[in-house]
Amino acid sequence: MKKYLLPFIVSAIVSGCGSNDKGESDSKINLDALKSNPAYIKGHELVEKYQCETCHKVDEDLTGPAHAKVAKKYSGANEATRNELAKKIIEGGSGVWGTVPMTPHPNVSQEDAKAMVDYILLLQ
Repeated sequence: MKKYLLPFIVSAIVSGCGSNDKGESDSKINLDALKSNPAYIKGHELVEKYQCETCHKVDEDLTGPAHAKVAKKYSGANEATRNELAKKIIEGGSGVWGTVPMTPHPNVSQEDAKAMVDYILLLQ
């Protein structure tokens, strides 16, 4: 009986420790705690309005990086960095997250882009 139990236990442990090959961030974000934050509410509405989730998910890489990864990379960003990130939303860019360029979004105002940046940076 022990012969059959050991491989089963080892298999269960290995499958439970599998790699995260979907590009998801290592920790899940507690969105419930953020949902009453005005910056979260406004930014989330804008992310939906401009269909950002076509390329970005909160905690999963798609065409672009997960918003949680962006938030982690720019944690503690000062006003100048936030402005640069807003500019990147509007003008597009490449090279920071790989070879796939971010599409420019010239229809997004500077104010809306900054609100989206504030929202994304909350998603750590």
